[in-house]
Amino acid sequence: MTTYVAILAAGQGTRFGEDKTQVSLGGKPIWRWSYDAFVSMPEIAGVIIVGSQENIHDLRIEAPKAQVIVGGKSRQESSKLAVLNCPGDADALLIHDAARPFPSGRLIREVIQAISSQGAAGPALPVTDTIRRVTTTITETLPRAGLVAMQTPQGARIDLMRQAHQLAIGEATDDIALLEAAGIPCELVAGDPGNFKITTTEDLVRARAYVGGPETRTGMGYDIHPFDAKSTGALWLGGIEFPGHPALLGHSDADVLLHAIADAILGGACLGDIGLHFSNTDPQWRGARSETFVRQAVALAAKANWTLSHIDATVIAETPKIMARSSEMRQAIAEMSGLNLSRVSLKATTNEGLGSIGRGEGIAALAVATLKESNCF
Repeated sequence: MTTYVAILAAGQGTRFGEDKTQVSLGGKPIWRWSYDAFVSMPEIAGVIIVGSQENIHDLRIEAPKAQVIVGGKSRQESSKLAVLNCPGDADALLIHDAARPFPSGRLIREVIQAISSQGAAGPALPVTDTIRRVTTTITETLPRAGLVAMQTPQGARIDLMRQAHQLAIGEATDDIALLEAAGIPCELVAGDPGNFKITTTEDLVRARAYVGGPETRTGMGYDIHPFDAKSTGALWLGGIEFPGHPALLGHSDADVLLHAIADAILGGACLGDIGLHFSNTDPQWRGARSETFVRQAVALAAKANWTLSHIDATVIAETPKIMARSSEMRQAIAEMSGLNLSRVSLKATTNEGLGSIGRGEGIAALAVATLKESNCF
């Protein structure tokens, strides 16, 4: 039996303000986990990913071997589009929610086997909690015997899937409900507690525990600036002014240390570099304090669900004497980056007389930023 799977990733994310299937989980978006599980199985002939207008570009880039299509406004519409776009050699189609990142090989195989023998199937787990039906005036306890919670992947022979959508009246909550509404009996196979759906922030925390906790990333930054022989201004380094010392040459205040730190933060979050966000050809940044770049880099990383947790930086210079003012510089960097002082490390060294830095023609800086994945959507 030639079996395809459609992964539904077209949700609007109205409860979270963004598409949860694109949220990072262990270094890759949530949808990618189930995609990788399906493509690794010889029982699956191919994968269709049903996306939205907003995420379709990213899906096509990250899953070039998949057939990626734009879905509908509802789950049922997206399921129908997957059926209509299923390759002609398909005997059966599975439908899986992208927000369920951990479908096991056992589960997938048993659903396929049940479809092969019964025509339609889906996984289900017995309900263990007491369930009550509540209305405005009446509450009713439902007996747990016979109650199950449905999971995905669900599916059927492709002809039965087409028939179910043709006969559909109203919206079904899942594909098993759609098939049963069309009079098509469905086999239930044993579900998997690990095949849970990420619906809340707590679910995301649970999923990250499955893959080793929130991801930690490291970004590296480097910058170098020459001294400006014509400048009458002061040197700025680490957000601190060094009066009476020749300034560095640059479009902004040329704070080479803060530039390296901003680059490290942006790099750790895969957001490009300082030149992309604060171009040295943009008049608005002429003479700007580089503190602005660090603050905005932290904000951009936070928007992408990354939290800065540590900075380690090194200044390479013959002059001035950095360590004499290192405590002031660390305090300034901690304040602008939102870190506790104990999470900001600053070191200094010379270039032992070698090269342009060793000749005292400028200053260079290296920075490493550690970022942790945020536990929220």
